[in-house]
Amino acid sequence: MTRILVIGAGFGGVAVAHLLRQAGFRDLTIVDRAAGVGGVWRDNTYPGCACDIPAPLYSYSFALNPDWSQRFPPQPEILDYLRRCVRDFGLEPHLRLGTEVTAAAWTGERWRVTFQGGGTDEFDVLIPAMGQLSRPKVPALPGAEDFTGPAMHTAHWDPAVDLTGKRVGVIGTGASAIQLVPAIAPHAGHVTVFQRTAPWTLPKPNRRYRPWRRALNRHVPAVMRAARAGTWLLTVVTGRAVTGNRPARLAVWALSSAQRAVQARGIRKTVTPGYAMGCKRVLFTGDWFRTLRRPDVDLVTAGIARVTTGGVQTDDGVTHGCDVLVYGTGFAATEFLAPARIVGRDGRELRDEWRGGAYAHLGMAVPGFPNMFLMYGPNTNTGNTSVVYFHEAQARYIVQAVRLLAAAGPVEVRAEVAEAFDAEMQRRLAGSVWVGCDSWYRTGEGRVVTNWPGMASEYAARTARLAAADYTAAAER
Repeated sequence: MTRILVIGAGFGGVAVAHLLRQAGFRDLTIVDRAAGVGGVWRDNTYPGCACDIPAPLYSYSFALNPDWSQRFPPQPEILDYLRRCVRDFGLEPHLRLGTEVTAAAWTGERWRVTFQGGGTDEFDVLIPAMGQLSRPKVPALPGAEDFTGPAMHTAHWDPAVDLTGKRVGVIGTGASAIQLVPAIAPHAGHVTVFQRTAPWTLPKPNRRYRPWRRALNRHVPAVMRAARAGTWLLTVVTGRAVTGNRPARLAVWALSSAQRAVQARGIRKTVTPGYAMGCKRVLFTGDWFRTLRRPDVDLVTAGIARVTTGGVQTDDGVTHGCDVLVYGTGFAATEFLAPARIVGRDGRELRDEWRGGAYAHLGMAVPGFPNMFLMYGPNTNTGNTSVVYFHEAQARYIVQAVRLLAAAGPVEVRAEVAEAFDAEMQRRLAGSVWVGCDSWYRTGEGRVVTNWPGMASEYAARTARLAAADYTAAAER
């Protein structure tokens, strides 16, 4: 019996656990440090939190949801969807919630895993599915510890903090802030947005699904499949824009520019990005620019010098009074698997192996770490389409890998295979928009370790069939 440990109960962990169970692997344990499933959709509960990918594509192809209330569903609906999937897939008996993995070491035959509190267990297969967006990133601003009001990251939202009538400072203008600010502006006394780099945006074509449409989805599933296919085609256009196709980029650029021309009158210059489209995720919004033009909202572009006891002082010497500070500053996306300590064959530590930047063959397998396969690993992030699509491709590949090792014993990816893949990724990304950006995609060494350089369909094709020759049995080492 092959014992499998999946670390993380978000979209990635649930996908791989479900497909493994369908393939007949029932000695399966799913751990998560939190008390519930959901990953980022459990952790992010800030006002306005919603999906920025249309719902027909932001769901499993094998579990389409007929009951979305709108095209871009809010966080509670996505979390409920994932909870239903866990129940419907029969995964509840496999869950060990409130359980954090602190270390895992390869013994020569199996993985010995240590949990918070000191307990240990052994597994044949280790599948980290902790994601790239699980560790909030808070900048080390001078004086931050002196601020006397509530301060929180969007991923650690405190619902007990009442923003009504308060002066709220929002640091960052990324995907979370662009949803949060329009949601809180009508209730807060004043909102000050501190912008380092303006985001590229596109109009958000949201719409509510009426009861008759939801009923049609339930009774005629082909309608949902057609909607999914149509959404996919739209992401193909934006994907080609991000990966350098000139006509597609011009079309998306024109749509983005038109949105700013109509909605950002008076602040257009301030909200026009100074970097190439695709450097950071293109964001969908219908109310961001209108909110920034409100008389009770200020957009500040001067750099932050320090945080004071009662606000934020910028490089121009102005102090902006704030009662509450919110960090919409993203995640430590390049710090894969941290803070767990992973030790592979011959005592090799993963953090040492990745000191110059994380890498893995197809984003999943690292030489020297037998029987370990990552979900949402290096170079598998997408800047334009649904990450759930990538999760499914990875889960199908990992099922093949587990079948291989169940029959042949421990396996690991060949070093030359992983090195060749990494070299290809860095070569292709070297000519991309990501390298030229001051963004979280890059490591300090200039390597792009998060993003996939091509179309999502290419990734699906390359992971569709595992090549056994890419792996070597432990007995051969």
